[in-house]
Amino acid sequence: MSFNVLAAFVLLASQVVAQSPSDVAKIRSARLEQNRAMAANDGAPRAASLVIADSVHVVDLLAREPMVVEHTDGTLFVTGYSDPSPKLWKSRDHGATWTRVNVGTEADGAIGNSDVDLAIGPDGALYFAQMGFDRSVGQGTHIAMGVSRDVGATWRWTMLSRTRFVDRPWVKVTPDGTVHVIWNDTTGVSHTASADGGTTWTPLPKIHDRGGSSHLAVGPNREIAVRIAPLAASGNKLDEGVDLIGVSTDGGATWQRREAPGERDWPSPRSATPTTPRWVEPLAWDGSGALYSFWTNRAGLWLARSKDQGATWTTWRIAVPNDLSYFPYLIARGDGDLAATWFSGQGAAWRAHVARMAVGDGDGAPKMVETTLVPETWGLTSRRENPGMRSAAGEYLPVVFLRDGSLAVVSPIQNERAGRYGFSWWRLVAP
Repeated sequence: MSFNVLAAFVLLASQVVAQSPSDVAKIRSARLEQNRAMAANDGAPRAASLVIADSVHVVDLLAREPMVVEHTDGTLFVTGYSDPSPKLWKSRDHGATWTRVNVGTEADGAIGNSDVDLAIGPDGALYFAQMGFDRSVGQGTHIAMGVSRDVGATWRWTMLSRTRFVDRPWVKVTPDGTVHVIWNDTTGVSHTASADGGTTWTPLPKIHDRGGSSHLAVGPNREIAVRIAPLAASGNKLDEGVDLIGVSTDGGATWQRREAPGERDWPSPRSATPTTPRWVEPLAWDGSGALYSFWTNRAGLWLARSKDQGATWTTWRIAVPNDLSYFPYLIARGDGDLAATWFSGQGAAWRAHVARMAVGDGDGAPKMVETTLVPETWGLTSRRENPGMRSAAGEYLPVVFLRDGSLAVVSPIQNERAGRYGFSWWRLVAP
């Protein structure tokens, strides 16, 4: 990255931050404190585990920082990024086998080699957001949007932005079919929308004039929530003090911006102290209209719920792991039915975590079942990483609720030493 203040942060975020003995001692002490509290509280979560029902390892092209969706007809789609062009796979047999999808050529507008996102509209339209990135100068180049109305058979591409330093696009569709796309650059968080299934796009007022597009979520009543974080423009800009959640209830015409719940350590030009790796700070709406925020810090894993569109929050510390936890992700549905992922540890202790949480109507602690995965992801020399050290190969691990009630997670296969690239499909069920 060209922003020197963030150079150390970016390198640590690509692999794992080492913990000092004092940090480890603090975390273990906190865990003991939580365990004592749990023993005295009948409403606290109980130890349990999700079960890995299926795992399929697709060796093909590199798919960093993937995304996964299930179409209304049951077809599964997975994307992830690598040079030189967009990549998409589909499965019509519940993840047992996968084939590559032809999304078009550069002449068609299918251009991109960086951050991706997928969304399905209520009419079955498939939306594919794709960012371009010039690695020679460390800058984003464009945001493109692909739309398919025939389950991936044909595609129409639109260039949404060619602004220098564009970064981290997200796409979501509200229940009325309106498509919302956000991204950031050095001038804040941009927003565009389509009311006709991606045929035309209408630029909307900036969500904020500072910060990055950390995450996007839409609610059951056309609510939109955007996580605005200080890191922006692929790490080329740091807007210190910007740690917000923006909520709109009128399709993005106006926004209420409030401080995010909880505490986070972000990098600062005034400090050389390593911080918790973070980029995506996830948000999710459940089917009742409750908004959730999920984050990690050195004191544990935290979940907060707002029943008033982000005005006030109820916060729970849901776990105090022995190892540093980072890069969380979150989805929600129904009435307090949540699924989350995150990473923890380093070296031989490195793990990916998948959890399902049930949040009741009251203030009682969520009930959680969890399991761990060890994806085949290692560092890349092309990204100045150690190919013998574990890497997250992105800044989140996507999870999706499947129509049969189970969960699915997709992790990259990134093994330079073995020459293996692609992705792994994991399906998980409650015991």
